Order: sequence, then structure tokens, then C-alpha cells
Amino acid sequence: MPAHPFPPVYGAHSRVLILGSFPSVRSRQEGFYYGHPRNRFWPMLAAIFGVPEPTDIAGKSALLLENGLALWDVLAGCEITGSSDASIRGAVPNDLTRILDVCPIVRVVCNGSTAGRLYRKHMRFPKLPMFTLPSTSPANAVWNLPRLIEVWRAALTI
Repeated sequence: MPAHPFPPVYGAHSRVLILGSFPSVRSRQEGFYYGHPRNRFWPMLAAIFGVPEPTDIAGKSALLLENGLALWDVLAGCEITGSSDASIRGAVPNDLTRILDVCPIVRVVCNGSTAGRLYRKHMRFPKLPMFTLPSTSPANAVWNLPRLIEVWRAALTI
């Protein structure tokens, strides 16, 4: 069973925790979250916060931390075919207390319906509001970048 290949990103000032489901094949190859070149996650965040799109892991981590964001995935491991969330079996959840115990998180934002469903199934934090937002994946062609920016901005800027 593939295990999650990289650690969460969080800092003492992280107020919003963004959760995906499990890293894609391309993200695992790149060694960081949302590594597919057509995924809109990094361009979207750059537009929301009015900064240039980061091109390396250090820049991506800085973008998150400088804007009070933490980033991880719901799952620590699972059986998955390629990058298909629909194929996830044998889900093993991450222990979010690793972040929640040290950060002033006020809300959780799930990137896509699978992350939201897995969070609701495996996580128990009733006092922490959770929002499921449209996936930034290139497979979610219904949502273009301007629409993603609009809905995600409302959830991330508190």
C-alpha cells in the first residue's frame, strides 16, 4: 500500500488547513503537493494572495505559511490506481492532531468531493468548521480558474 510520501506544511500562524485526498502520481514524482502542471492549485493561490506563482517547493511552502495556511492530505495511505480518487481502497487516515494541537486552525477546507467525503468518514472534529470546495484538479474541467479563485478566496481569506 502506498504511504504518503511527504510531510504536511504548517506553521505557528496557520489558521486554515487545506486537505486533499492523497497525492497524485505526478505529485509523488515531483515530491510535493499538486505537482501536475495543469493542476490549478498553485496558480489559484498566487492569484488569491496577489503574488507570483511559486515554482519550487520552498516558494510553495512560503506562499502557504505567509498566508496562514496549512496543507496536508486526509489519507496517510491507501490502495490507489494511478491518480484516480475513485479507485481509493483501504484508506488509512492521517492523524490531524499533529497540526491541530500546535496551530490555531479555525477551519478545514477540503480540495474536492473525495477529500470532503473521506474527511467526514474518518475525522471527528465537530467544533471545527469544514468546507468542501471544487477540486483544482485538471480533471474538474467544469470549474475554470476564475471561478475557482472566486469560491476559494471566500474560504481562505478570514
